[in-house]
Amino acid sequence: MKCRPGGGCHNGGPAWSLLVGLWCGFLVHGIRGDAVEVIELWSNWSITNQNGTLSIADQTLPSGIYSVFGSQVLESYNDIHLRWLAYDNWTYTNSFQFDIHHYKRGHINLTFHGIDTVAEIRLNHQLLGRTDNMFVRYSFDVSAILQLDNVLEVEIVSPVWAALAKSQALDAASSSVPPACPPGRYNGECHVNMLRKMQSSFAWDWGPAAPSMGLWKNVQLEIYEVAVIRDVDVDISRTANGSHWNMHIRCYLDSVGRHNFYATLILYAVELLDHPVVVDTYTWKPISYSTPVIEFDQTVPIEKVVTWWPNGYGEQKLYPLHFTLKAWLGSDGPEVRSKTKSQKSLRVGFRTLELIERPAADGLGNTFLFQVNGLEIFMKGSNYIPSHILPENQTKDQIEHLLKSAKEAHMNMLRVWGGGIYESDYFYSLADSLGLLIWQDMMFACAMYPVGEEYLSSVREEVRQNAKRLSHHPSVAIFVTNNENEAALVQNWYQTSFEDARFEAEYRELYVANVLHELKLVSHKSRPQPLVSSPSNGKASAVDNYISENPQDEHNGDVHFYDYLKDAWDPGIYPRPRFASEYGFQSLPSFYSWQRSKNEDDDLLTLLKHRQHHPLGSTPIISLVERHLPLPLPEDDNFAEALIYFSQISQAMATKVETELYRSLRDTTHNTMGALYWQLNDVWVAPSWSGIDFYGNWKLLHYWARDFLAPIAIVAQYEKSEDSLNIILLCDEPQVETEGLIVVANIHLWSQLLPRQSINWTVTLRPNGVQYDKVIPIKDLFHEQFNRRNAFLELQLRRRQEVLSRTYFFPSNIAAAIGLEDPGLEYEIASRSCLTTGNVIRNSLSISIQVKRPAVFVYLELLKPYRYTFSENGYMQTTPMHVVYLTFDATTCARLLRKADIKILTVNDFMP
Repeated sequence: MKCRPGGGCHNGGPAWSLLVGLWCGFLVHGIRGDAVEVIELWSNWSITNQNGTLSIADQTLPSGIYSVFGSQVLESYNDIHLRWLAYDNWTYTNSFQFDIHHYKRGHINLTFHGIDTVAEIRLNHQLLGRTDNMFVRYSFDVSAILQLDNVLEVEIVSPVWAALAKSQALDAASSSVPPACPPGRYNGECHVNMLRKMQSSFAWDWGPAAPSMGLWKNVQLEIYEVAVIRDVDVDISRTANGSHWNMHIRCYLDSVGRHNFYATLILYAVELLDHPVVVDTYTWKPISYSTPVIEFDQTVPIEKVVTWWPNGYGEQKLYPLHFTLKAWLGSDGPEVRSKTKSQKSLRVGFRTLELIERPAADGLGNTFLFQVNGLEIFMKGSNYIPSHILPENQTKDQIEHLLKSAKEAHMNMLRVWGGGIYESDYFYSLADSLGLLIWQDMMFACAMYPVGEEYLSSVREEVRQNAKRLSHHPSVAIFVTNNENEAALVQNWYQTSFEDARFEAEYRELYVANVLHELKLVSHKSRPQPLVSSPSNGKASAVDNYISENPQDEHNGDVHFYDYLKDAWDPGIYPRPRFASEYGFQSLPSFYSWQRSKNEDDDLLTLLKHRQHHPLGSTPIISLVERHLPLPLPEDDNFAEALIYFSQISQAMATKVETELYRSLRDTTHNTMGALYWQLNDVWVAPSWSGIDFYGNWKLLHYWARDFLAPIAIVAQYEKSEDSLNIILLCDEPQVETEGLIVVANIHLWSQLLPRQSINWTVTLRPNGVQYDKVIPIKDLFHEQFNRRNAFLELQLRRRQEVLSRTYFFPSNIAAAIGLEDPGLEYEIASRSCLTTGNVIRNSLSISIQVKRPAVFVYLELLKPYRYTFSENGYMQTTPMHVVYLTFDATTCARLLRKADIKILTVNDFMP
C-alpha cells in the first residue's frame, strides 16, 4: 500500500494537528483509559527444587538457577562441582493480586519473553501450556483464569535430562541425530542439539558446561482489547529515479481471539516528515486475525536524509520513528476507555547494502563482497559469542564495552555466531549507533538436528519472531541459517556418511524448507538474501541444492580456516579465499585474570589443563611459542608466566599475519574482501581464541588489532619461496591525501637502541584499495654488519613527520637472536589524574618506561580488579624513554595505586 493523499494512508494537516493537541491534553491530565497496559511480573518470585530441599524467595527477573544458587560457577572447578544444579528440576512461583473488576473488559495476555527452556506453566493450578524453545516468546490468554489472588508456577525440567529423553526417543525410532556428546575434554553434557537453547551452554571448546535454566527475560501481563504492535520492520531502499528514499513498513501485530478486527496506525517521523502519516484503510476493511500485519510505503526526499555508513566510512545517523496503533473489534469504532492503543518506537538508518557475487576476475567462481551505499567495503572484524555463559547475566555494560572495543579496533563487522543467542535489542541498537555491521547466524551450530514436525514448528516460530525483531536494524547485514553444518555433513564430522541420503534430506528440510523459507518472509531490498551455511559457496551452492562437494571452496562464498600443525607466523600457510569469516589461534588470559578466577590452593597449570577444551590440548599453543620465543622448561618456576605472556604474543602475531594477508589480497585476482577472526570475547578465564578476556581486559591481540585493522596500514609480508619481503600499503579510505608519503626502513641491532641504518623512499596510497609498493630481497636488507640473527627491520609509513603506521619484520627465530639481553628496564608512575563522570571516576596514569637496550614486546598488566586499557601493549621499545598511558574506571580515585600494582614483562626477561 502506498501512502498518498486521498488514499487510505495520508499525512495529517492543520486539523490533524489540532486533534493531536487535544488528545495530548487528555494524556497530560491523566486520562489514559484507551492505552494498552503492561504489568511487569519482575519481582516476588520464589524458586524451589523438585524435592523441596532447596528454596529461595524474593527473587527478581531476569533469573536463572545458576545465577541464584551457583553464582561461583566460573570460579575454580565449579563448572564441575556445581553441575548438580543442572540435573535437578526447578519451579518458579509468583503469588500476585489482580484487580479483576477494574480490568473486566478486554483480553489479558500472560507473556513470557524468554523461558530457558523446557517448562510447564500453570496459573491458579490450570495448565496454560508447555515451552521448549528459549528463543521464543510465549503468550497465553488468561482473561478467564485470573482472580483476585493468583499463583503462577513455571516448572522447569532439567535440560540435561530433557535432552537425553528426546535423544532416546529418536534412537528408539532409528532416527538418531549426532553428535551424541561433545569431546571428553569439554567436560560437557550430551545431546544439546535436541533442545532449542543456547548450544554452547552444554560446553564448547572455549567455554564451560553450565546448562542454564530459568526465566531469562521478563514476564508481563498485557491488557488490551484485540491487538498490540509487537514488531515493526522497515525495508529502506532508493526509488527508481533516485530522488527519494522509500520506507516499506510492515507492522506486525499480536492479536487475541479468533475475530478479524479494525485499526488505525499513525507514524510520527519528526526529523523526516512534516506531518504524521495516518493509515486508516483498516477502519473499514478488517485485518485478518490469522495474519495481522499492516503494510505500507512512505517516501522521504533524499535531501532530507543523512546516509548511514559502517564504522570508518562516515556518520551513523539514525532517525526515530514512532508508531501508534488503535485496534478494536466492532465496525462502529473503538468503545470509550477500551484498551485499544499500543505504541512502538525504533530508529532506522538509510543505507543500501548488497552482497556482490559476480563472476570473478580469475575466471574461477564468484566474488563475495559487500557493497554499502555503492562503495565496495572490505569487512574487518571478529566473531561474537554471548557476553556471559548464563544468558540472564548479560548486562548492557558488558555489551557496550565489547562493541565499543570493536569500534576502537577499527572493526566494521561482527559475526553473531550460531551457537549462542539472538542478542538483545540493546546489542543491535548499539551496533547501529557504532556502525558495526552484523553477520547474523541463526542458532544452529556444529551438529545435525531433528526434523520432527513439533521441532520444526518451534523452529519456524523462533525464526519468525527473531527475524521480525531484528530486521529493521541498519546494522544487520545478512542472515545465515547455520554455522558449519554443511561442512560437518559433507566432511563426515559426526560419522553421518552411513546414512547420507537421510541426513542430506533432513539438512535441506530444516534449513532450506523451514529456516530459509521463514527468513525470506522478512527479506529486504536493502539486505542480501540469506545464506544457508557458513562456510558455504554462497550463491553457487544453490546449484548443488545447498550441499556442495566442497563448502570451503576458496573461489566462492566464505571459508573457515584453522591449521595448528604449521607455523602460524608464516603467511604462506593460509588460503586465498574470497572471504574469511572465521579463523584464529588460541592464547591464555593474563596471569592476574587466572588469580581472580582460581582458589588460593588451586595449582594454576592444573586448572589451565582442566579448562583447556581444545581437542589437541595446549600442544598448538606451546608448539607455536617454541618455534619463535624462549619458552622455559615446564619444571622452571617461570614457565606458567612465560607461557601466558608468550601465548598472547603468538596469537597476536599469527592473527596479524593472517589478517594482513587477507587484506593484501583485495586487489589481486583472489579478491579477498573480508576477514573476521575468531573470536572477540570470552565467557570465562580459560585458553581460548578471544582478543578480550572474560573481565573485559584486552589481550595483546586486541591491542595489535587496532594497528593491523587500521584504515591505513603498512604490511611487510615475507615470501619464503623468493626469500623476499613484499611491502604493501593498505588504505580503506575512499579519499586520501597522498602528498608527502614516504616509507622509512630502519634496521636495528638487537644489542643497541635506535636504528643503525635507515633508508626511505616516496610512496603513494590507493584510495579504498591496496598499493603493492615493492619487493625487497632479504639479502639486500641484512648484509655486512647486519645478519638474520643480530638484526631486525622496522618499517614506518609516514606523511611528512607523522607516523601513520608501523610494522616489524624479524628474519629469524627471536629465541635465537644474537645480542638480545636484559634491557635494564625501569619504570615510574609519572602522573595521575581522576575525572568524575556520573557515578564513575575515570582514573588516568602515565607510566614512564626507560631501557638501555631494545625491549621486545613490552607487556604491561594491572594487578588490580579493574577493567583497564593501556594506550599500547606488546610494543617494541627501541628508544631510551617511552610513555604508556593507563586508564580505568572505578568508584574511587585510586591515588594509592603503587608501582608494584603494574607488572611489566619483556621477551628479554626469558632469554637464556
